[in-house]
Amino acid sequence: MEQRKHWWNGKWGRLARRDVFLRVDADRWHVEQRAGGAEGISRFYEYGSADEAEETVRALLDGTDTWRELSPRPPGGWTTSG
Repeated sequence: MEQRKHWWNGKWGRLARRDVFLRVDADRWHVEQRAGGAEGISRFYEYGSADEAEETVRALLDGTDTWRELSPRPPGGWTTSG
C-alpha cells in the first residue's frame, strides 16, 4: 500500500490531534481518519476510484481546524545527495 497524502490538524496531544491519510493499493483507494495520534482510534474507508476517496478527504478536512498537508515518505525512505 502506498501513502499518497497526509493531513494533520496542527494540534499536539492525544485529545486534540487528528490526521487524515490517503493511500492506494492497486486499484483500491483507502482513507484513514485518525484521532489521538499514532496510538489513537482510526476509521477506515475504501473506494474504487481516486475521485470518491478525495471527496471523502474533502469532507473530513471541512471545519474549523487548520489542516496542514505533510509530505509522505517516498518508497525506500529519504535519501541525501551530497
